[in-house]
Amino acid sequence: MEALLRQSRSMCPFLHKTSPATLRSLSTTTVGHDASPGGGSMSNLQVIARRCPVMGKALSVQSARTMNNAFAGAYGGTRAYHSKTSKAKLHTSAPKEAQAIDVEKLRNKQVPFPQTAKPPVAPTQKQPVGAPPAPKAAQFDYDGFYHKELDKKHKDKSYRYFNNINRLAKEFPRAHMASKEEKVTVWCSNDYLGMGRNPHVLMSMHETLDTYGAGAGGTRNISGHNQHAVSLEATVAKLHAKEGALVFSSCYVANDATLATLGSKLPDCVILSDSMNHASMIQGIRHSGARKMVFKHNNVADLEAKLASLPSDVPKIIAFESVYSMCGSIGPIEEICDLAEKYGAITFLDEVHAVGMYGPTGAGVAEHLDYEAHAAGRPRGTVMDRVDIITGTLGKAYGCVGGYIAGSAKLVDTIRSLAPGFIFTTSLPPATMAGAKAAIEYQMSYQGDRRLQQLHTRAVKDALNAKDIPVMPNPSHIIPVLVGNAEVAKQASDLLLEDWGIYVQAINYPTVPVGQERLRITPTPGHLREYRDHLVVALDSVWNKLGIKRTSEWAAQGGFIGVGEGKEEAPLWTDKQLGVDNVLKEMKAGQGAVGILESVLENERKATAQAVSAAA
Repeated sequence: MEALLRQSRSMCPFLHKTSPATLRSLSTTTVGHDASPGGGSMSNLQVIARRCPVMGKALSVQSARTMNNAFAGAYGGTRAYHSKTSKAKLHTSAPKEAQAIDVEKLRNKQVPFPQTAKPPVAPTQKQPVGAPPAPKAAQFDYDGFYHKELDKKHKDKSYRYFNNINRLAKEFPRAHMASKEEKVTVWCSNDYLGMGRNPHVLMSMHETLDTYGAGAGGTRNISGHNQHAVSLEATVAKLHAKEGALVFSSCYVANDATLATLGSKLPDCVILSDSMNHASMIQGIRHSGARKMVFKHNNVADLEAKLASLPSDVPKIIAFESVYSMCGSIGPIEEICDLAEKYGAITFLDEVHAVGMYGPTGAGVAEHLDYEAHAAGRPRGTVMDRVDIITGTLGKAYGCVGGYIAGSAKLVDTIRSLAPGFIFTTSLPPATMAGAKAAIEYQMSYQGDRRLQQLHTRAVKDALNAKDIPVMPNPSHIIPVLVGNAEVAKQASDLLLEDWGIYVQAINYPTVPVGQERLRITPTPGHLREYRDHLVVALDSVWNKLGIKRTSEWAAQGGFIGVGEGKEEAPLWTDKQLGVDNVLKEMKAGQGAVGILESVLENERKATAQAVSAAA
């Protein structure tokens, strides 16, 4: 019996974990009456045992045999139990067949104890011939959802079509479409300075690619940290005169990761965001979970009112941009720095569309505001020095890919240590980082490209204004041409491509508000006079064909988002900074702005070509 008990304990979870004292207590306490014929009161142990899929069967056999013995005794059988003692023996002394538990069967049927027996499954009824099948439970219609969402985009004319545009390094701004013979001129690239084809950049990338291969091998934390990352970050920090920098896979990721990390870690943080901030900043603020306050675009009075409403000891981040890429406006950086210092906030400045384009070394608008000081190598105390966090891209004016932040050493280390967007993202390839470093260093030492780009921008704006084509006025290098309707903007873009071989993508919602759709034109140093003349004729023809409103028509309606309102904004680059002030003084009156700049443009083009050849 003891051997049987030991075997049972080794296989039965209940017996294994239950002490002998507990078993004795359960066997001596009763809970009512056994409903079987001839049954008496049941112990707690019997009740629990009946729930066991193995013991339950054994007890059923025992009950059946007990019942047979009871009937045999009542009707002259050989055994009858009348006394309490005999009845107790009935419950504790089962026949040998019931006691001899099949150990092997028990071992094969081990289950967690106790376990409620499953109810018997009703036999499946056969479907009558010709009867309809049972209806299936309703499931979500994923394809239907996709169709509805896409249908909305098609109906409001905001569905986005992608053109197959293959930029030609040796011919840029020329490109070919699906067929190499189908050439077009690209007028909407963010490779503002044509650095994607710069021989110095390409040479650096080729050498690095041949030596170190295509990829980085992993995240910076595991296997993607190398001399190229260290060197690139040192160059970025030097560009912005900051203690440190951190490179990301894109500036979208840099903005998202930095704002999300700071907003979530700073206790009770409030982030104040310009109403026209880029989607990456909006997403970062959303991911942070911090309280957000949106101030009117470039409105420092509205910003101050919101800052004043917050407790002085609450952490505050003011997030804004230097160049707003869809309208070309410039952020009031100095005034925002003043408010940040007054109300105890830190500044987060996105210079994505400005790095490489402004300032004596191409560090952006913040550097450009103190042009002479930075040109003389005196960054301390300047507007750029007052900005706490600067973000930028390697994928626009520098012609490569990637993004970065620059700031104090502790800030950079905090983001490096805490931001998932940095920690869990594969590092940029060595060749890409080497090319980006070469592009930054090239632009730090040579101003010809950005000066020529600015001169081309002036010439295009003047030529379009002369044709009454509605250019949204701004002081930057962006040329937004107002259309005001998503469907018409798409038609204009298609006509330019199909009839004129000009690629200018239509910009619609959600990049810009509904009703403010536009074409966004971005000249580069490579857009010489013949390209410009061709563009102006093409736009004039398309405007006539589609009946798009011209500047004078917008003016007759009171103007709209700067167009037809009589506003003129002086370019951020002054004539003196461009080196054309003396030339302009010498030009005869009446020639017009475009004619005045022609000789300057040609001289700058030649100087740029010579500098590129020397660098190669």
